[in-house]
Amino acid sequence: MFGCTSTTVHLQIQSPVGSNQRSRSRIGNGGPRRRIPTRRRLIGSTRCTIGAEEETRSLVTVVKNGEDSLDICRVLNGMWQTSGGWGPIDRDNAVDAMLYYADAGLTTFDMADHYGPAEDLYGIFINKVRRERPPELLQQVRGLTKWVPPPVKMTAEYVKDNINRSRRRMDVACLDMLQFHWWDYSNPGYLDALKHITDLKEQGKIKTVALTNFDTERLHIILENGIPVVSNQVQHSIVDMRPQQRMAELCQLTGVQLITYGTVMGGLLSEKFLDTNINIPFAGPPLNTPSLQKYKRMVDAWGGWGLFQTLLQALKKVAAKHMVSIPTVAVRYVLDQPSVAGSMVGVRLGLSEHIKDTTAIFSLKLDEEDFNCINEVSKKGRDLMTIIGDCGDEYRA
Repeated sequence: MFGCTSTTVHLQIQSPVGSNQRSRSRIGNGGPRRRIPTRRRLIGSTRCTIGAEEETRSLVTVVKNGEDSLDICRVLNGMWQTSGGWGPIDRDNAVDAMLYYADAGLTTFDMADHYGPAEDLYGIFINKVRRERPPELLQQVRGLTKWVPPPVKMTAEYVKDNINRSRRRMDVACLDMLQFHWWDYSNPGYLDALKHITDLKEQGKIKTVALTNFDTERLHIILENGIPVVSNQVQHSIVDMRPQQRMAELCQLTGVQLITYGTVMGGLLSEKFLDTNINIPFAGPPLNTPSLQKYKRMVDAWGGWGLFQTLLQALKKVAAKHMVSIPTVAVRYVLDQPSVAGSMVGVRLGLSEHIKDTTAIFSLKLDEEDFNCINEVSKKGRDLMTIIGDCGDEYRA
């Protein structure tokens, strides 16, 4: 459909949902499950995104598990910004902005059941695409949503009711992707929920099943229980390289891919914060959004504002060399990491736009000198795996 050939490693899992037991010393005890192979280190440079170098920079990739697959834009429009902390959202302006992004080729939108009116906006938007755009664009648009339930009993009826709510709000018969989050690993109900979600997929209500903010151990258990996961959405940036430790290795073994958020750290990885000192009151740009406040805490854990300024200076050097912006370099760097299928860039619909910087990502090719320049600074930061834990552990401290 998009003139893009993809090479994807995938795992066909046929074992039934089994035991809910778990162990940190031995993952996935009990039950007649398919065993996922493990090894001490990966040999070579196996990649789970797109095979050829030129294709890696293309617009679209495919996330896949067995017969389940979905083509998505490698840069996703993140809609967390509709949840209220970034200013009021005008419905008509927001929908017009979504059309603007889609017309520019940025056709994948990521949202959640709790992102304010995000799913409703998508429903209005997709209807305008149906009425006002050619069928080819409708075929390219993707709406990825998340379900973040409370840790209650996961019955088939409860799961179905919540998924149907998202289908109604988004005005689609079948969700392109349902990304599932679970708060409390001590409650094994996440396996029940995922089994029911998989049943809904078989009924044609969901096209692909995915996760968000799951750690490596639980992803391993979920795959062994036969859940056809295509991707795991996790926080990943030049500052937060945790996904390239345990998670990326499991992804390379199984074909599950990563969709990343926080890749420009809410805007901290930009010229706006270069040569500033926000540790002095009123001396720098205000941290006036939830994402800026969140990722400033990550900077503090990683190495502090001084080291972060050194990183921004290195990124500016690379950006100037290629005549692009710092955020463009930051996203390209993460997209070039193993197992990364796509990266999120937040959109402030109807308030501001960054389409030029975003589309520049696809033509940018970082060379060895660029990677060395960035890595020389990033390696000086603390290992967030030892401070925070694995992917998603920041939500379960």
